[in-house]
Amino acid sequence: MEGAMSQQYEPGRVNPQKFGLWISLASLIMMFGALTSAYIVRHAAGNWLEFAIPNIFVISTIVIILSSVTLQASYYFFTKKQQGLYKGLLVVTFLLGIGFLVLQYMGWNQLYDLGVDFKINPSASFFYLINWVHAAHIIAGLTTLIIALIHAFTLEFNVTEMRKNRFQLVLQFWHFLGFLWIYLYAFLLFYR
Repeated sequence: MEGAMSQQYEPGRVNPQKFGLWISLASLIMMFGALTSAYIVRHAAGNWLEFAIPNIFVISTIVIILSSVTLQASYYFFTKKQQGLYKGLLVVTFLLGIGFLVLQYMGWNQLYDLGVDFKINPSASFFYLINWVHAAHIIAGLTTLIIALIHAFTLEFNVTEMRKNRFQLVLQFWHFLGFLWIYLYAFLLFYR
């Protein structure tokens, strides 16, 4: 049993958990690539409503970037065995993730108040769909952060390879979601 818990991987081999995550992220890239490609094709067909994207989406973009910075700092302090900063920044990251979703929701409400609802035009439908699918993945990311918080506050503090690996999985997934949002926001902002 001890061998399974302290399993080490040969140098040069990819950790199977990270490999599984990367395969999942590749499939997400393909899915969002398909959504943005469909957006481009439909846009070229005409009957496209132009609308201004509320500035609150800029704020949400800043928030998700800050959440990546705080999570990276949390990981840094975890590896340096500075427990207080590690835990505190993990909590801040989670709160920023919640803040991102709240700001997205507020942005959707602002659009709706301006008369841009899901059914008004394909441009609005694509905007909401892309946002909602990303938001669903943010919820998945928040779930991984909750698990990381449970580990941080319930397990004895020690820096093992297994815990570093788990934290790196959360870190890579969260950074991916942040970079994905930056791409999607820039795409939606400039390709109208």
